[in-house]
Amino acid sequence: MAKRQLNNISEIRRFFHRNEDPIYFISATNFNLLGIDEWCKNFKYICYIDCYDGRHPNVFCPSEQPHAEFQSIEDINNYLLQHKEVIDLVKRRGGKPKFVFLMFNEETERLAKELGAEVWFPKAKLRTRMDNKIETVRVGNKAGVPSVPNTLSVVKDYKHLRDITDKAGIGHDLVLQSAFGDSGHTTFFIKSEADFRRHEPEIVGQGEIKIMKRIDCRGSAIEACCTAEGTIVGPLMTELVGFKELTPYRGGWCGNEIFATAFSPKVRQQARDLTFQFGEQLRKEGYRGYFELDFLIDKKTGDLWLGELNPRITGASSMTNHAAFAHADAPLFLFHLLEFSKAKFTLDVDELNARWADPDMIDGWSQMVIKHTDDSVDLITKAPQSGIYKMLDDGRVVFDRFDYHRRAVENENEAFFLRIMREGDYRYEGADLGILVTRGRSMTPAFKLNERAKRWIHGIKSSFDARPLAALNSGPAGDGSFKVL
Repeated sequence: MAKRQLNNISEIRRFFHRNEDPIYFISATNFNLLGIDEWCKNFKYICYIDCYDGRHPNVFCPSEQPHAEFQSIEDINNYLLQHKEVIDLVKRRGGKPKFVFLMFNEETERLAKELGAEVWFPKAKLRTRMDNKIETVRVGNKAGVPSVPNTLSVVKDYKHLRDITDKAGIGHDLVLQSAFGDSGHTTFFIKSEADFRRHEPEIVGQGEIKIMKRIDCRGSAIEACCTAEGTIVGPLMTELVGFKELTPYRGGWCGNEIFATAFSPKVRQQARDLTFQFGEQLRKEGYRGYFELDFLIDKKTGDLWLGELNPRITGASSMTNHAAFAHADAPLFLFHLLEFSKAKFTLDVDELNARWADPDMIDGWSQMVIKHTDDSVDLITKAPQSGIYKMLDDGRVVFDRFDYHRRAVENENEAFFLRIMREGDYRYEGADLGILVTRGRSMTPAFKLNERAKRWIHGIKSSFDARPLAALNSGPAGDGSFKVL
């Protein structure tokens, strides 16, 4: 692409403004990389779900074709890459196509190769190894990034678990995590034998388990990007976790906030420093590009502990890539694309990280991922469209206008809603209804949902109508076994 070295942010921005090779984000929706098409010429989204009813100029959704029931986002992407309309689009647009994904596997890589495309992420095999929660602890230890006091072991039964924890000195009030999984699906809170019995099939026989001392903590998230010039670090964000209004999963992620005073300056800087250290270790492990870390902040001591690594873009990426610093310099994901572009560039990462640490570079936003929280299955007969919604003085939420930009939200009485579930879809426990993005906070200073957020959630959920079903013999997985985010 570039023939000469790029020497500053301005030249990097111009480089992508003039990009000629088609770049595609392929996923269930375009949520994770909202707005990147405005920074990079020839960037398109290929999606399974049309959140915009055909009105987004850079989103392509092929017609529905018969397929096996999806069990993962990888299944969705592999379906898309074999769809004739997608293949025709990629071939018709020509060039040297580049693919980026939220999730992919070795089959995805094979299908991309058949299309003559490059996957602009580390190899699936490496990403899978890094995504292992057990491996995250080990990488963190090498990097000097401590995890909550823990031990790693196969668990045979409850007595064996007690023996393990007694030896490790981490007590009996525990949090257990299997190597893979997200949104609380594979996180288990164990304080008694009765707790263990409830989750025994998901613990015993599942290989090595991460066994942690349970602490009273606050969740946080931070995204970064490993480049040849060093690790670029974004802002520390709060996490919304386990709110019953948003998710049926205890410990399940359901949103984020980004604002300058979310945490003390000391905690923010420590998180940035630890993320940089972790990123530099990832580079030694052969990983490059975008990643996200969850940190757990002990409410009593203020200690910062490594929670988990996501070696990819995440549900928080749209927050990171729309922050004030992104508009002042460039979105973090643009540096991921730069790293894989083979362009020669030089970058003062220390100077960039120092600038992005400035509170003036962060403005206040929140996003809430709204799931169907009832233990029921029904058929949606009416779904709200994506766009800008208003909250009236009496608390009612009404549609105001269509838009696909979150920046179109003018004040805290407006919000951008990205609809996921459509009319004709089956609504089941854990299904993603959509994402709501607002200015300002969605939580109180005590990190509980505030009343404004609750009114927004109620208003959006009330915009859906559905017909109850006594039984469901076909349709999406009713156990919430995967999420589209």
